[in-house]
Amino acid sequence: MTENIVEINEDKFEEIVLKGDKVVVDFYSTECPPCEALASKYDAMSELYGQDIKFVKIFRQGNRELATKLDVVSSPTVLFYDKGKLVGDMLSGGVKRSALMTNLDLLVDEKRASEIRSSIKPVVTECDALVLGGGPAGLTAGLYLAQAHTDVILVDTALPGGYVATTHQVSNYPGFIEPQPGFMLSHFMSEQAKEAGVKYRAAVEVTSIDLDKKEIKIDDFETLKAKRIIVSTGSNPRPLGVKGEIKYRGNGISYCATCDAKYFDDKEVVVIGGGNSAIEEALFITKFAKKVTIVHQFAEMQANKEAQQKARDNEKIDFFLEHEPREFIKHGTMDMEVLVEDLKTKEMKSLRTNGIFVFVGFQANLDGMKDQFELDQWGYVKTDDFMKTNKKDIFAVGDLRSKAYRQITTAVADGTIAAITASRELDSE
Repeated sequence: MTENIVEINEDKFEEIVLKGDKVVVDFYSTECPPCEALASKYDAMSELYGQDIKFVKIFRQGNRELATKLDVVSSPTVLFYDKGKLVGDMLSGGVKRSALMTNLDLLVDEKRASEIRSSIKPVVTECDALVLGGGPAGLTAGLYLAQAHTDVILVDTALPGGYVATTHQVSNYPGFIEPQPGFMLSHFMSEQAKEAGVKYRAAVEVTSIDLDKKEIKIDDFETLKAKRIIVSTGSNPRPLGVKGEIKYRGNGISYCATCDAKYFDDKEVVVIGGGNSAIEEALFITKFAKKVTIVHQFAEMQANKEAQQKARDNEKIDFFLEHEPREFIKHGTMDMEVLVEDLKTKEMKSLRTNGIFVFVGFQANLDGMKDQFELDQWGYVKTDDFMKTNKKDIFAVGDLRSKAYRQITTAVADGTIAAITASRELDSE
């Protein structure tokens, strides 16, 4: 923590924050990976804006009454005050540098904000290996590299953990007799990699990627140069391409039941899809919602027979088979409409619901890299048995790689192979 940051408790909040001039407050917790990811950014911002704004930290668990009064329910949470009044957005979770700067700019005039931004000096950081993406494959690669005494940096646009962190339960990961919450399994992996010596750049924005030069620029100011790069950016939910989908994404339409099902307690939802993920997530949603309507384009679901039978036996689940969504319409805070087409009769039907969940598969996450790799017919990256791509010194691992099965265990195996290969190559140079 820099000398520009002061830590206070509730008894000083009114004097320093509410009666102060321009103040930013970080509510943090201990043993909190998102708080750790924010700390270095908060320090950097205090160096840049410290002459104009007072930077404050408050330990959330030690000041619960104050946190509750301010509707601060998670760590970290950052609040911005101008003469005692809140301005800008309340930031929480994986806070990005750009979001911090946008809100801090609101506390100074436009000219001063421009001066501060122009004073930022580019930084170049060199390392032996760079891992792009912090899911199971990336974390495993980082772990093996660090244990081999390789200087390794792991970059993630979110917090380490990947898609597994949003998985309700993982019941088939070796070593755990009882099913594990996905976020805890991710946490264990992340903490193990960090303990081994992996350096994190978490919750950052990737400005540019040049795999030929083996350079990745983050947050528009730091350029990371590596001798080897392991790409492990995973896959993301495949969009439907239906009218209204982009507009209402995150505001009525969700792709993560673990993240959002809890908001539909005693509500009605529509699930789009009929594969394993759609049926399993629909079953999970029934723990909260009073009714789930599954819309699927085929006459039969594609999920495994056991999952199908559980869905059919669940009194909360209805089915619209041989139907496809054509438009999503929002009428109120929790009032959505799905226009679906009956594929047999071509009749258009309207389904009113409180929320929509889309589970129609995944696609390789290759933002900024799609034209740099040789891909298979489904858009996944081709590699050899050592995880090497068509790019020299560049590896691809995990769910973005062309392979038969995408499981946590196969991702971990990919990361292991790539890391050992990269480590041996570096040792021989």
